[in-house]
Amino acid sequence: MSYPPFAVTVDLVVLTIRDGRLCALVVRRGEEPFRDDWALPGGFVRPDEGLDEAAARELAEETGLAAGTVHLEQLRSYGGPDRDPRQRVVTVAYLALAPDLPTPIAGTDAADARWAPVEALRALAFDHDVILADGLERARAKLEYSPLATAFCGPEFTVAELRRVYELVWDVPLDPRNFHRKVTGVPGLLEPTGDTTTRDGGRPAQLYRRGTAEMLHPPMPRGS
Repeated sequence: MSYPPFAVTVDLVVLTIRDGRLCALVVRRGEEPFRDDWALPGGFVRPDEGLDEAAARELAEETGLAAGTVHLEQLRSYGGPDRDPRQRVVTVAYLALAPDLPTPIAGTDAADARWAPVEALRALAFDHDVILADGLERARAKLEYSPLATAFCGPEFTVAELRRVYELVWDVPLDPRNFHRKVTGVPGLLEPTGDTTTRDGGRPAQLYRRGTAEMLHPPMPRGS
């Protein structure tokens, strides 16, 4: 019995915070199809690698970072029959998050690469508008019930810096006092370092690191 040929790719929704804005990594395609259009970074899975290996390789090629240094998780699969004009291509998308990632370097088949504010990204190549929207919604939803927001922070951070992450990802303002009360009241979310900083301005602020909690109890309702 014969089977129709198809290829498998991985695509990356890479999010970071730069200059006070939530940004996604995009590349300008250097080859057809969609030559000169902006797209999410990604590529074909090689015959000798698994999906996670391919995603980690693409992440390293586009950002210079190893997968173990950033939050990387599988998002979902996309397999519409007409999503790629070259042939039937199924892609497995991944979501990657990290604080203030460096200026990207275009990969072998890209003409350019840049960080772009997520609200400014429209009409990406293939079905990458849908993939980006799904990645954003995954990140926004997980901030409600997991410590994912700390993936946007450095090893040590203030409550104000963490609040800014929530505000940028959710795109809503949050009351500083209510937010401080909630995040410091979630068991295992934050661990005090014992140090303070004045980088937020004003009085010295307590520094924290991510705690051991894997889930937030109680959760943080979006925009609350």
